[in-house]
Amino acid sequence: MHIIRRSLALIGLLALAACGDMRAEDIPTNAEGEPVSPETIAMYAEVQDGDILVPAIPVDYLSEAKKRQVVDYPTAERPGTIIVDPYARYLYHVMEGGKAMRYAVAVGEAGYGFSGSATMAYTRDWPGWTPTQNMLRTQPEKFAQYAAGVEGGLENPLGARALYLYRNGEDTYYRIHGTPSPWTIGHQASSGCIRMFNQDVMHLAARVANGTRVRVLTQAESGPPPATPDPIPTGT
Repeated sequence: MHIIRRSLALIGLLALAACGDMRAEDIPTNAEGEPVSPETIAMYAEVQDGDILVPAIPVDYLSEAKKRQVVDYPTAERPGTIIVDPYARYLYHVMEGGKAMRYAVAVGEAGYGFSGSATMAYTRDWPGWTPTQNMLRTQPEKFAQYAAGVEGGLENPLGARALYLYRNGEDTYYRIHGTPSPWTIGHQASSGCIRMFNQDVMHLAARVANGTRVRVLTQAESGPPPATPDPIPTGT
């Protein structure tokens, strides 16, 4: 019943916006008091994904800056390339004509430990997750309970999709993935690599193919687009 109520409320907001009758006091705001458009709320509404109902992202965690959107991004990288800027906390999927689809991300500690070029070998829907040996060794109080692994699902740290990055045919253990913690997006996270809203990582995963080139920027490269592509790594 609560799902129906939320859906009806969203339809009402969209109808008001379409008619141009929405008053300023009717526009939802996020936790920082910034207005969030009905279009953005609709973009991050709940969505059925197979047997799993992906929850809507609460308005508190949305903003016009964090919503996925096409932006100017001139770069020498080929269309289809993924560029991750951990320091600006954005991911860019390069398009034709000096444009890119930009997604907001959260960056965990591991997200700052990798840079340069890689290949996205494959994606997984609702992947399982097992902490690394380093995580178990350095933070047993946090991760020992998950040593046997966690099945894929809404509470899994990897969220709805995971993109697996390889370099020279070897797993880098660097992942671009969803998250059950949408409040972290746009911020530094306590652990993990590159997190996205589940709706965003589903959107990205549906538009990339195995073998996609990925470039992760260093702090020095953060900001303006990189001018010259690195050599493409061999293998997957």
